[in-house]
Amino acid sequence: MKLNRYSYLLAIFIFIDLYAEIKIIIDQFTFYALYFAFLRHPLAFFMIFTFPYLNMKLNKLKLFN
Repeated sequence: MKLNRYSYLLAIFIFIDLYAEIKIIIDQFTFYALYFAFLRHPLAFFMIFTFPYLNMKLNKLKLFN
């Protein structure tokens, strides 16, 4: 599987995992809802924040191969 396809697939699974939380936050934004979204899905939020860095590193590795 190509790295770009892997990255896109990972992003899709992350947003599927966070779909309910994102829906609640968009309907009624409160800091309380945002706080509990971070508590319930720490790995998903970590991946969202580090996704650009991870994608850049994977693309650099692909250039060397």
